Amino acid sequence: MTSSRSSHTRPLVRARLAHLAPLLAVGLSATALGCKTAPLAPGGGKVAVTADANGFSPSSVKVEKGAPLELTFTRTTEETCATKVVFPELGVTKELPLNTPVAITVPTGDARTLTFQCGMGMYKSKIVIQ
Repeated sequence: MTSSRSSHTRPLVRARLAHLAPLLAVGLSATALGCKTAPLAPGGGKVAVTADANGFSPSSVKVEKGAPLELTFTRTTEETCATKVVFPELGVTKELPLNTPVAITVPTGDARTLTFQCGMGMYKSKIVIQ
């Protein structure tokens, strides 16, 4: 009995799950991986970035081309390899002492995507200049 009943319900369950799968994938990848984009006013500004056991948060910053941008990094734990921040494209490396804000001004003259990462390259984040 169960085999005939389950054979009728399986297609229905699959059909319901099929349309939910893309929504679940997007939601899980954004929240489970801690992907957060910093809201930023069109005129640019200052963005606080936390370095903790999960990497950098927010993991993405968007800014208008030419707008001023300053990122202030604060490492909040010893349980991370993010003891420094590296901007490979800019040739900038800064130590991140525990609980000490470190400000970095980012050039935004060209539309591009810049990455910033920990010293080991395990935690990577980005700045999208549009």
